[in-house]
Amino acid sequence: MIGIGIDAVEVARMRDVMARTPGFAKRVFTEQEIATLAERDDPTPSYAARFAVREAVMKALGVGLGAFDLHDVSVERGSTGEPRLLVRGRAEELARKRGIKTWFVSLTHTESVAMAMVAAE
Repeated sequence: MIGIGIDAVEVARMRDVMARTPGFAKRVFTEQEIATLAERDDPTPSYAARFAVREAVMKALGVGLGAFDLHDVSVERGSTGEPRLLVRGRAEELARKRGIKTWFVSLTHTESVAMAMVAAE
């Protein structure tokens, strides 16, 4: 294990930010994530979990906000529906320098809180 990261985001706060700042989703999330979440009745908890993923990756890498572009990290569905972490760009470079070859991710949310756990191996 090289690093672990965990982060929690309040769903109501994400809902407020997305309502107040219409361009927020495009600045933070990939087109693929936006398209996937558009299918949901209420995508806000899932957006909050994906935002938490970005923060958790930073923690696993031991870096802070601004170390990589938020689009460098995203979540897609694996073949059985499990979340799969994609790391590219500057985040991928940082991971390579630390010797990270494999990522693990777990997401969860309730009506009020979304969480992400990331492990780097």
